[in-house]
Amino acid sequence: MNKKFAAMSALFAIAPLAANACATCGCSLSSDAATGYSSEAGWRIDLQYSYIDQSQLRTGTGAVSEPRVAAINDRGGSQEIEKNTTNHYLTAGVAYSPSAEWSVNLQLPYVIRDHSTYGSAGSDQLTSSNLSGSSFARLGDVRLIGSYQGLIPNENFGLQFGVKLPTGDYGGQNLATGAQVGRHPVYFASGPNAANGQTVDTSLQPGTGSTDLIVGAYYYRAVSQDFDAFVTARYQAAVFEALNQIDANYRPGNALTVSAGLRYENNPIWVPQLQINYTHKSTDQGALADITDSAGDVVYASPGLTLRLEQNLHVYSFIQLPLYSNLVGYQLFPRWTANAGISYAF
Repeated sequence: MNKKFAAMSALFAIAPLAANACATCGCSLSSDAATGYSSEAGWRIDLQYSYIDQSQLRTGTGAVSEPRVAAINDRGGSQEIEKNTTNHYLTAGVAYSPSAEWSVNLQLPYVIRDHSTYGSAGSDQLTSSNLSGSSFARLGDVRLIGSYQGLIPNENFGLQFGVKLPTGDYGGQNLATGAQVGRHPVYFASGPNAANGQTVDTSLQPGTGSTDLIVGAYYYRAVSQDFDAFVTARYQAAVFEALNQIDANYRPGNALTVSAGLRYENNPIWVPQLQINYTHKSTDQGALADITDSAGDVVYASPGLTLRLEQNLHVYSFIQLPLYSNLVGYQLFPRWTANAGISYAF
């Protein structure tokens, strides 16, 4: 196989971590490809950080201007007018490969999120007195990913199977009784929603309360002396939700992420690369879901650089720039996202 490309492996991909905050605003970077797929046996530990500031309200393929935002509910509508959601994701990973063909990766995310919203305000109510906010830092949903790349002799084609478990706090407000449902959900800390004792939207909680299955595949190869190419795809679908009462159920939408890119391997110390990342997310379902504002398609360009600090220690940094978005309903969207990681193999 191509030894240059097989530097090591980091995390599987972190798109689902960010998918809780909106339909497709989150990071879709393939961090496996960021550091290179590996066929070497042993252990790896990883730490990845992602920054996503959702500061622009969008619908369809364009941004919503301030006058349009102010007028959304002036004809008696009840559309929520969100102001901002800032996300910080720290994901620790431990991977073990007993052989060149098999590996397993455990990922533990920590979610830090600040959120503010005007609720269903009209043009004369978009003031600080009507702004509700929340802030939390909690563990998210754990994922366990297994990989197998022994299908072809070059070992440069792999399959991945995994599960996301409902380890993060989750829940919302029962529509019938108004009582808290779920496990330690986040409440608004300020503003009218805090005074009314309301929980933050279910999709903004640190966990989804669902058990999800994950399947994926990847392929990589050298395309010239200095360039390697890769393509990877992943599909995640909820198969069980803990919130299953009629007036208090929630199932996050299924998500498909496809990435392709090139790595420039001329220098063994630094490896620049470019990824193109596509994400499609279907509509969230259930009484606690924001059905009208939770689906869409997004394409990102993701330039980045990986550095080898020593033989088994690598760091990388990427920025994601949205090239295209087509969002269902009104959703907060980032103008850019940033990702950085460090990985050590032993």
